[in-house]
Amino acid sequence: MFPKKGTVVPQDGGKPGGIYAAAISEALKSELGSSFRATKTVMRWTGASDRTAKYWIAGTRGPDGWHLILLARNSDAVLHTLLSWLIAIFSSWPSN
Repeated sequence: MFPKKGTVVPQDGGKPGGIYAAAISEALKSELGSSFRATKTVMRWTGASDRTAKYWIAGTRGPDGWHLILLARNSDAVLHTLLSWLIAIFSSWPSN
């Protein structure tokens, strides 16, 4: 018996990454929509694969590292979302 082909992608299950992925997804959808053209635009901006761009737009996964920087560079909505999260994190940071 041959094993099933393809990649099994586990769901986030309410982890903080799920909230992050949803926020980036909302930002991308607000700027680009959720069409095939949006997927192609994200692919062009980041060099990511078609499947990866679809995951980001759907909110299944969130970009990290260099891809996040490239998205923020090209998308004002993603940059605004990212900065809002950073402000929230650092405003709750304990001060000396």
